[in-house]
Amino acid sequence: MLFEIDPVCHMSVMPETAAGKYEYKGKTYYFCNPRCLERFRADPEQFLGAAKPEPPDPKSAVSAIYVCPMHPEVRQTGPGTCPKCGMALEPEMVSLEDQGNPELDDMTRRFWIAAILSLPTLILGMAETGRIIQWILATPVVLWAGWPLFDRAWASLVNRSLNMFTLIGIGTGTAYVYSVVAVFQNLPVYFEASAVITALVLLGQVLELRARSRTGSAIKALLGLAPKTARLIPPFGPEKDVPLEQVRVGDVLRVRPGEKVPVDGTVIEGNSAIDESMISGEPIPVEKAKNDQVIGGTINGTGSFLVRAKRVGRDTLLSQIVAMVNQAQRSRAPVQKLADQVSAYFVPAVVITALITFLVWLSVGPEPRLAHALLNAVAVLIIACPCALGLATPMSVMVGIGRGASAGVLVKNAEALEVLERVDTLVVDKTGTLTQGKPAVSTIIAVPGFADTEVLRLAASVERNSEHPLAGAIMAAAEREQVKLVSVSNFQSATGKGIQASVEGRAVMFGNSRMLQDAGIGLGDFATKAEQLRLEGQTVMFLTVDANIAGLVGVADPIKTSTPEVIQKLGSDHLHIVMVTGDSRTTASAVASRLGIEDIRAEVLPAAKSEIVKDLQKESHIVAMAGDGINDAPALTQANVGIAMGTGADVAMHTAGITLVKGDLAGILRARTLSRATMKNIRQNLFLAFIYNLVGIPIAAGVLYPVLGLLLSPMIASAAMTFSSVSVITNALRLRKLRL
Repeated sequence: MLFEIDPVCHMSVMPETAAGKYEYKGKTYYFCNPRCLERFRADPEQFLGAAKPEPPDPKSAVSAIYVCPMHPEVRQTGPGTCPKCGMALEPEMVSLEDQGNPELDDMTRRFWIAAILSLPTLILGMAETGRIIQWILATPVVLWAGWPLFDRAWASLVNRSLNMFTLIGIGTGTAYVYSVVAVFQNLPVYFEASAVITALVLLGQVLELRARSRTGSAIKALLGLAPKTARLIPPFGPEKDVPLEQVRVGDVLRVRPGEKVPVDGTVIEGNSAIDESMISGEPIPVEKAKNDQVIGGTINGTGSFLVRAKRVGRDTLLSQIVAMVNQAQRSRAPVQKLADQVSAYFVPAVVITALITFLVWLSVGPEPRLAHALLNAVAVLIIACPCALGLATPMSVMVGIGRGASAGVLVKNAEALEVLERVDTLVVDKTGTLTQGKPAVSTIIAVPGFADTEVLRLAASVERNSEHPLAGAIMAAAEREQVKLVSVSNFQSATGKGIQASVEGRAVMFGNSRMLQDAGIGLGDFATKAEQLRLEGQTVMFLTVDANIAGLVGVADPIKTSTPEVIQKLGSDHLHIVMVTGDSRTTASAVASRLGIEDIRAEVLPAAKSEIVKDLQKESHIVAMAGDGINDAPALTQANVGIAMGTGADVAMHTAGITLVKGDLAGILRARTLSRATMKNIRQNLFLAFIYNLVGIPIAAGVLYPVLGLLLSPMIASAAMTFSSVSVITNALRLRKLRL
């Protein structure tokens, strides 16, 4: 058996060009270099275990984790029901594979049998004949088809968590048991009520399960973006298509016209325009060339290019999006607490109301008093089922978060979505948020005796060890000018100020004016030159050699094309915008004036950003913070809602409550629209649930009978209860069509 994947480094290798081979347990393994061969010989099992893990079977419903949509803390292996609310559990992770829905299949089968047997029972009941036949027909409906309802009702009593099934079990059970006794007492029977109620409740369960399954459509759409195979270019040998699971970090892949990009990576050859709308929500294709980053799942245009895999499997942006959306859909919004508090007292209150209804009708109602008392009490129990109340919030959250993901707005939890609606202040970092985050060297000025290239050489040599965004601009300029860099020693970094090191025996310092002031170095004529550059929006860094000014470097970071329009719209939305930056006030003011931002906080050290957010919160503002860097993480955490640019650092995205995949402020407008629409939908659902019970329970109790002679049949109450639950879910599903 031949293996064409090196089991140590997972690189593709052809047998005829392999650096070595090794026989192990009757199989031949080929290696791309001798080092991999030696490592494999030392411990073959280690690498075989890492190379071929046993993946879980996506079709196995038994091995999957299932959770309750209303109580996400309830988790178990395999399908089942929630011990708190009795609802069917759902798979925690949505899969493209058809996992099947055993709960839906079972409820559908029970419903059809119940419906077939309930119809003749209803006809005989209306004709008030065939009491024994009604009993025979109703028994399998109530005791077999409706058994899951009684099972969940009993579980609710055992767990002391009264829910909708408690009321259904009491209502249908009471009607059935009374009718059985009435057969022998020659009293009116109500087998048709117990049978039809059971059938209608089962119908409601079927409709609800089907509607709930549609809430995972957003995740399925995201999962469908990933291609099944990739075109691998091995170090030796011809190109070949391999399953996506076999692609490893560092592999070189070819993306042909019209194909999906298989993994996250870097373009190393060729160029094309890529449609990233399914990830970012932006319809305009993005031009990609050498050294540009591409995202797995996006669609290539007419060009062809080679990409080196950077993130594969669960590490790709698409996989992270799916995981984030799935987790967020299971989170609970603060507004859910209201429904939980009401539900805690609601079911006991309904049981008491039904008992009072029974006693009142039994005492002062018309003849037959027992029959009227029983039917009205059952009607109260059935119509008051709080299922719609429990579904109101989680259904809207699930659909809303899924819709946001398809538009490039990733919501980490439902709380962030709820709070964003009430945000009145937006704090934005300048670099990478308002600007493109890709600064470039615009100006180099050297003192007499120093050449511009020498200033660039020394600056780039010390910046090579820095992770500051400006370091990339310095390094790019040095590479463009083909400046030869030298090694440095005694490297030190002062956060928010600059760096210093020893270069060729000289003490070199490269930083902003604050760093030079701390060192007691004067700027001289460079102070005026620097101020002029700052007025043009450039960030100025000074170079000193042996404590003497040697030159300056001006770096400009272009404003994103969409930023001015977005800032204007956010201002029109009564949002107070605060720009924070570590740049000088002059540079910050130049950028702010072009954007119409009045509140500027310049020369801010990274640690002070979170303090600015705290100060705004002390003034009773609800603050959102938008940033993209590692130094923004504390402020993102401190803010009421943290908004991370998807193009920024991973720590920022993990810290924030909302991530904008495109890394564009226009995503904030989408996020605000999504937040408002979702919260409006939740309020509509809660209103429907509350008003339904507020009106339904008194009518079921018979308050209209003395005036209009109107009574509500338990069967109609059951149909109304089913309609209320389905209407709430249907209303939530409208969010899938929300325009963002």
